[in-house]
Amino acid sequence: MKRTLLPDLVVDARGARGGTGVTVEDGVVVGVGPVSDGERLPGRALMPGFVNAHSHAFQRGLRGLVERIEPSRPRDDFWTWRERMYALAEGLDPASIREAGRRCYAEMLSAGYTGVTEFHYVHHRPDGAAYEEPNALAEALVSAAEDVGIRLLLLPVAYARGGVPRFRDPELGVFLARVERLRGYAGDRPLVEVGVAAHSVRAVPRSWLEGIGEYAAAGGLALHVHADEQPREIESCVEEHGMRPIELLEETGSLGPRTTVVHATHADDRELDLVARRGSSVCACPTTEGNLGDGFLPAGRIMGRGIPLSIGSDSHVRIDPFEELREIETNARRLSGRRNLLVPPGETSPAPWLLRAGWGRDAIEPGSPADLVEIDLTHPVLADVDPAALPAALVFGAGSAVVAGAWVDGRRVSGVDKDG
Repeated sequence: MKRTLLPDLVVDARGARGGTGVTVEDGVVVGVGPVSDGERLPGRALMPGFVNAHSHAFQRGLRGLVERIEPSRPRDDFWTWRERMYALAEGLDPASIREAGRRCYAEMLSAGYTGVTEFHYVHHRPDGAAYEEPNALAEALVSAAEDVGIRLLLLPVAYARGGVPRFRDPELGVFLARVERLRGYAGDRPLVEVGVAAHSVRAVPRSWLEGIGEYAAAGGLALHVHADEQPREIESCVEEHGMRPIELLEETGSLGPRTTVVHATHADDRELDLVARRGSSVCACPTTEGNLGDGFLPAGRIMGRGIPLSIGSDSHVRIDPFEELREIETNARRLSGRRNLLVPPGETSPAPWLLRAGWGRDAIEPGSPADLVEIDLTHPVLADVDPAALPAALVFGAGSAVVAGAWVDGRRVSGVDKDG
């Protein structure tokens, strides 16, 4: 069915314009332009939906519980947090991971995310034995996404060492066979795509990275990997391989146009040059990186090299795309003592570059998925904001409370109420 939505404003990265309708058909935007008639959305602006490019849905269950010192571990850091995360993961089963995913994805929709990339590594029973259906937990997350109506890129994650037994596979062939099976399961689901991931260079050996890179390239699959999140990770990689994590990804064929390096908070210039050369991207998760003490994204060096950037809410200490984007610029300001730093040549504000990172595109355009967000222009946060200033006001002055609705595949879907 073809329908034309007529909000007060349509927003892109540079501004907002009125008198513009968005026509959608079969889940795709087929027209954007001046119209006089349509389904009116008074008091609303329409803009592209945000994409949450890095999620561990079950970790939302840690929210608030880890913000204290354990008497037995008075020095709290990423590594002590990880122990608590492992304990949470040990208690999951297909029913509980579906419920955790449903709650997490519903909150994402309410915050303005219309798509999520789930970095999924809880595969087996707590003792490491496979479920009767090897992808039982992954399928539970597919069901959770379908329950609420969010678009899902599901990444089964390779884990060979470290972690807990339920994360790990005995050999690469077993892992890839399960990925292949999951791709078949997701094949007829219009809002579900399957890619592949390696957890990190510390969790898989070199031979696995080579095999995963080859498999992803052959299938044209998205490939994601944590890298350069913590100094200790880099030190271990240099000790084992004689090179830094992103250098190892390059050497094993794991960098390419569909590769996303997650975090890169401690990436050096040579590593970023490799990412740029291979056309790979970086996913920043500032609220989680701040919560875990991961460090600061080298945002200026990423922008200067033209590396595509995306955002994720990762451990879900917060689910708010506006806050993720704002933190990228404000962290750069804190480090430099200057303002308006992440401004590409020819532009005057950081807002366009940041919004493109959050949306994964420039604007609502014909041919793009009809994944949209309604913004409440009557909300007190946005009262009296000039349309030309609306993109910057959203990035620097707003939060998820201004989201009034989300559309996925041309259908209006609902998340949780703002009060939970």
